Amino acid sequence: MMKATDLLVNCLENEGVRYIFGIPGEENIDLVHSLASSEQIQFVAVRHEQGAAFMADVYGRLTGKAGVCLATLGPGATNLLTGIGDAHLDHAPVVAITGQAGMERMHKESHQYIDVVAMFEPVTKWSIQIKRPETIPEIVRKAFKLAEMEKPGAVLIELPEDIAADDIDAKILPKTPLPITVPTAHSMNKALELMEKSQKPFIIAGNGVLRQQASEGLRAFAEALKAPVAHTFMAKGVLPPDHPLNMYTVGLQMKDYVLCGIHEADLIIAVGYDFVEYLPIYWNEHEPKPIVHIDTEPAEVDEHYPVGAELVGDIKATLEYLTENHTGAKAWTPSGDLHQKLKQELAQINADASDGSTRIKPKTILEELSKITSENTIVISDVGAHKLWIARNYQPKLPNRVVISNGFAAMGIAVPGAIGAKLACADDPVICITGDGGFLMNGAEIETAKRLGLAFTILVLSDSKYGLIEWKLKNRFNASYGVEFENPDFVRFAESFGIVGLRVNHADELEPTLRKAISMNDIVIVEIPVDAEENLKLSQHLGKLVCRQ
Repeated sequence: MMKATDLLVNCLENEGVRYIFGIPGEENIDLVHSLASSEQIQFVAVRHEQGAAFMADVYGRLTGKAGVCLATLGPGATNLLTGIGDAHLDHAPVVAITGQAGMERMHKESHQYIDVVAMFEPVTKWSIQIKRPETIPEIVRKAFKLAEMEKPGAVLIELPEDIAADDIDAKILPKTPLPITVPTAHSMNKALELMEKSQKPFIIAGNGVLRQQASEGLRAFAEALKAPVAHTFMAKGVLPPDHPLNMYTVGLQMKDYVLCGIHEADLIIAVGYDFVEYLPIYWNEHEPKPIVHIDTEPAEVDEHYPVGAELVGDIKATLEYLTENHTGAKAWTPSGDLHQKLKQELAQINADASDGSTRIKPKTILEELSKITSENTIVISDVGAHKLWIARNYQPKLPNRVVISNGFAAMGIAVPGAIGAKLACADDPVICITGDGGFLMNGAEIETAKRLGLAFTILVLSDSKYGLIEWKLKNRFNASYGVEFENPDFVRFAESFGIVGLRVNHADELEPTLRKAISMNDIVIVEIPVDAEENLKLSQHLGKLVCRQ
């Protein structure tokens, strides 16, 4: 016989769990006490449950293994929701465990009791309460299987406090590999037929390419077909920046140059593409092109996504088959030497980028980062105006090196996300880029990172306003309201946590300050004042876009 929470810990160890991010509470203390005896799992006490969920989210994205977070009932559980919603829409494997009131008081109004299972159902693949302790092995095994199988996502396990304290005689279940499926021969042949007829195929690489570790397969497929490739925000790095077929990033709701190539194509091959990344209406609205859909799940129904062939199954295996069996390269180039045009557009730095200005242009910051960071550097982007600059301008050299909250677009992910990234990839440098709005939402997690002995760089781009919303207000109403605020002294803020704080006072200080921060084996905050007007200028610039064909 053993305590139910001891059995739960044994099951978690069997799943390969190394970290659990969370906050102890009265209704989960049995589990916390059981975790204290684990030699494999480290419980990471955080400062806010939202931070715990974000840590698990990013850990899951980078490892492919479910990140785990823990909260108590009521407000502890509700605080997890934002991070769980992010994992749900961006398809990150996460298992959330929450405590709950005893079964004896769930039928009536009771202190801190709400129906957490029902509340989590819209943002999870499965939300379940443990009602009998002997079901723990089955529930844990099912939870991790669902969280990690395509498309990955979040699962909730709720453990009432009376069940947690029960004694039980049960055994863990063996962990089994996830099944691998391949498309039917008919669908493969249909795709090959469409590819043979096409003269101008265009590939859109999505998040699923990274999840399925199919970057090399997609690159080989694109090179064999000689078809241009655009990446969604979350698929950046599948093709290296200097690859001649790389048409960089698609995803801005405003027009961008890459759309010229998509509009010129006569067939779109969507690989691992999630609708939540960029709806088809933004890139396939007029005279919709037929779609070859390659993914682990059937295509979403959408009038702007007319599926001509639907290849559902393992993405790597599918790409390998198509690469070996297609009838020949198309060797077409979008008009206007689009690759070179995009390359120039992304590399362009305004003439006054280093003229001593006190406000730095976002793309200047990203250009300097690209010069001084190693290829294995992981960049965590918070949400705000800077996210759009990172998504459009920053080009990683390897896949899965940029983490962006895209589907849910949750502010506050950067600092806790950096903790999750550093624990997942201990040997890789981590840089999180955040605005002054998102930074303070979870800035307290710096204490968590300091306690864990982690080292990473935090760039706080400051303009004392919610810059993205100001951008939207000015575009729509030619006015701004309700977006301005005041900031603390970020250098002193850093020092109060016992870490290094730096500030860039002029543009010519940017490069040496970034080099200094990245070279330090510590958590370093770098405050960089940014030119918010650049957001509006980009919008106006792209608004004049005319495709040449």
